[in-house]
Amino acid sequence: MKVLIANRGEIAIRVHRTLSEMGFRSVGIYTEADEGWPFTYELDEVYPVGSYLAIDEILDVALKSGARYVHPGYGFLAENPDFARRVRERGLIFVGPSPEAMEMVGDKAKAKEVARRVGVPTVPGSEPSDDPDTVLRAIEEIGLPVLLKAVAGGGGKGMRVIDRGENVREAVLSAQREALGAFGDPRLMVERYVFPARHIEVQVVADGSSVLILGERECSLQRRHQKIVEETPSPVLDDEKRQRLYDYARRIVEGVGYTNAGTVEFLYDEERGEFYFLEVNARLQVEHPVTEMVTGLDLVRLQMEVASGEGLSVRQEDVAFRGAAIEARLYAEDPERDFLPSSGKLEALEFPHMPGVRIDTGVIEGTEVSHLYDPMIAKVIAYAPDRDQARRRLINALKGTLLFGPKTNLHFLIYLLESVEYASGKTYTHTVGEVLRRYLKEDFRLPEDIEEFVRGLKLRPRSVGTQPEDTALYTRVKAGLYP
Repeated sequence: MKVLIANRGEIAIRVHRTLSEMGFRSVGIYTEADEGWPFTYELDEVYPVGSYLAIDEILDVALKSGARYVHPGYGFLAENPDFARRVRERGLIFVGPSPEAMEMVGDKAKAKEVARRVGVPTVPGSEPSDDPDTVLRAIEEIGLPVLLKAVAGGGGKGMRVIDRGENVREAVLSAQREALGAFGDPRLMVERYVFPARHIEVQVVADGSSVLILGERECSLQRRHQKIVEETPSPVLDDEKRQRLYDYARRIVEGVGYTNAGTVEFLYDEERGEFYFLEVNARLQVEHPVTEMVTGLDLVRLQMEVASGEGLSVRQEDVAFRGAAIEARLYAEDPERDFLPSSGKLEALEFPHMPGVRIDTGVIEGTEVSHLYDPMIAKVIAYAPDRDQARRRLINALKGTLLFGPKTNLHFLIYLLESVEYASGKTYTHTVGEVLRRYLKEDFRLPEDIEEFVRGLKLRPRSVGTQPEDTALYTRVKAGLYP
């Protein structure tokens, strides 16, 4: 039995590995820019396509290869109900929710209406509108600060925080242009901006007869409204709040008749002690490994069980949460330039082999990081019996990473994880900005002799699989941690 993975890079490799364990063969697709990337030779068979958004071309590959299932991964077409519908029309099985459920949760206005209907709190806000004047009136009625959100979107696209009365119309028009370009829908919603706030999400898997709650993930550390560090369990929740959060998530899932894996996202107002429903991500999440590490469950396996019609093999009473896990997203981006993506060849890339550390990556040394796609190099995930041990283990794993090539956020991640805010668990959606301001004031320049050492080391052959003393020093130099 074959499964077409309609994605690339790290997620294609991650899905393939579970499919292989289950006895499936993986069919991959790749564009010209990805020719020769590691996933193209790790999957069982691969075919070229013009774009990862070319629905007809992708489904033609699925049929030509004899695939029975289509797994969308995350990003690209993963939350596109038209894609899910077309998969079904071609006689194939979509590994995800139904297109009807996807349409309901993909529209933020409809999803909020479901939440209100089932008794889940939502952030006070306006009805969606594509008329700038209507949006401006809503901003005036709600009062600053407010958050503009694209109705059809995600990933921070079409999202703006307005906390001052200057250039408000331009902010609205800019958000509409971005929403139209990204999603083909210029409608915006206005919500009261909750500050300070935590971003907490609940992992669910449903099969139509039962809903499995697989714990929460704290995702408050973000830049440009996109996550860079995630953890489970949340350091702020007690048993009462946690169960209330899980109950809210269950109501949403049952309210829309959702099946397969998904994530129900909430803002948590710590001062009021209240959760506000945000949205449902109708797919596997980038940060799913932390859930897998504390539950011992494979989410891709559960996805396939539901998609095949078998139903979930795990019951809620079978789920046990043990320890803590933290994920850091290692990106080719420049923290000194507002995390602007960077590109280039990975001249050196080695990850440490450490107990309790998982590396999910789609690149190897020599891979060219392109500006065309997401610039994530790897997800570095650490597991330990408690949060502080997991934090220290993750810091050590990042310090032990050998990375040379394009600009990355490696050093900033270490700085963030070592910050007082993170160590104490006091992390909010604005924390990254505050830590970044301190980071930019630091002086990480290296002595000239060390720079010369690094240049010489880069040209010196290194034997694969060894960690000589000079490699360890090189790692610390590149992370800005020397002396």
